[in-house]
Amino acid sequence: MKTLQKVERIQQIKLGNILSPSGFKAAGVHAGLRYSKKDIGVILSETPAACAAVYTQSAIQAAPLDVTRDSITIENKLQGVIVNSACANACTGKKGMMDAYEMRKHAASQFGLPDHYMAVASTGVIGEFLPMDKIKAGIEMLCPSESIESAEDFETAILTTDTITKNCGYQAIIDGKVVKMGGAAKGSGMIHPNMATMLGFITTDAAIESQDLQAALSQVTDVTFNQITVDGDTSTNDMVIVLANGEAGNNPLTPEHPEWDTFVDLLRETSENLAKQIAKDGEGATKLIEVNVSGMKTQPDAMKMAKTIIGSNLVKTAVYGSDANWGRVIAAMGRSDVPFTPEKVNISFGEIQVFKDGEPASFSEEEAKLYLENETVVVNVELQEGDKSGTAWGCDLTYDYVKINASYRS
Repeated sequence: MKTLQKVERIQQIKLGNILSPSGFKAAGVHAGLRYSKKDIGVILSETPAACAAVYTQSAIQAAPLDVTRDSITIENKLQGVIVNSACANACTGKKGMMDAYEMRKHAASQFGLPDHYMAVASTGVIGEFLPMDKIKAGIEMLCPSESIESAEDFETAILTTDTITKNCGYQAIIDGKVVKMGGAAKGSGMIHPNMATMLGFITTDAAIESQDLQAALSQVTDVTFNQITVDGDTSTNDMVIVLANGEAGNNPLTPEHPEWDTFVDLLRETSENLAKQIAKDGEGATKLIEVNVSGMKTQPDAMKMAKTIIGSNLVKTAVYGSDANWGRVIAAMGRSDVPFTPEKVNISFGEIQVFKDGEPASFSEEEAKLYLENETVVVNVELQEGDKSGTAWGCDLTYDYVKINASYRS
C-alpha cells in the first residue's frame, strides 16, 4: 500500500512523457519496416548519462540485448537509445549480431557519439533479419527535438500489437531541486516477466552514479515490471533502460543520501504506471486486473501468490465473463507453491466479499457481476498469517487474443 507521505512527495506531471526531464530529445519516423506506422525511434541526452538496464530472463536473448550490455559495460554511460519495431532481430545468428552492432554504429555516427554511448533495442517478429538499408535510411531521417510531438513520435515508433502509446511523468523535490522522471513503454503480448515482450525507457534529470541507479532499478523492477502478466510467455527482447543525466543539479544520490527513498519511490511510481499500462493493453484485453495479496509471512510469498492468481487463465476468463467465480482464485492459490492455511483465507472482488475464513460468503451475484464489468477489477486476498503483502497486474483473456496471435505474421 502507498503511504500518505509517499503520495505527497511524488507528484504526477500532467501530460508527462519521456521528455519531461531536462536535457533529453526524441524522435520517431516511418522507415518502411511496417506498412504505414512509424517504426524507428531514438532518445538522446544532451550529455553522457548514468545508465542502468534490466533484461529478459529467457535463455534465448536477441542480439540487441548483447549489444546494449556491451555499450554499458565499456564506460557505464549512455547518451542515446536507438529502437526499431516490426523486427526483433532474435534467433538471427552471427548476421543478426553484426546487424545490431551496425545499427549502433550508424546511429552513433548520425548523432556524433562514440559507438558505446548508444544502446540498441528491437521488437517485432522473431527469426527475421533486419532490413539494414531501411534501418540506416530511417536513422538518417531522425531529427530529435524536445517537443511533445517528438515524444509521441517515439512512443508510436516502438509499438507492435499495442493499441495505445504508453507514457507517464513524475517529479519530486530532492535537495531542494525539482527532479523529474519520464517514461515510455511498449508491450501487449508475450507478457510474463522476468520480463515480457516489453521495452521500457525511463529518463531522469537526477544526479546519480550508474551503480546506484542499477541497484534502484533492480529493486523496483521486482515489484513492478516483473509483477505483470498477459499470457504466460516470456519474450527474447525484453529490456528496461534508465538514463540519468544529472541536469536537476541535486547532490549525487546514493543509498546513504537522506532522500534516497524519495528517488526510489519516484522510480517505482514511474515503473508501476508503465507496467499497469502494459497489462491493461494486453492483446485483446478489455479489463485491467489487479490482485492484492495481504496477511502473508513474507513479501516474496505474497508476490508469488499474486502473480500466480493473475496468471491463471481460468481467473482471466472468469473476469472477462464478469463471473464471480472465487473458486478459480483459490484454485490458483493452491498451486502457487506458497504455504497458507485455507481456513484463514478471505477473498473479495473489490469490496464484495465472496469467501470468508475458508468458507463461502453470502453475496449478491448481481452486484458482483456489475462490479466485474468495470474496466479495472481488483481481487483482494487476505491470508491472516502475517503483515506482508504483494500486488500483481494482468488482464482478462478474450476471444480477440486468439485472433491476434493466430495471424501475427500475416
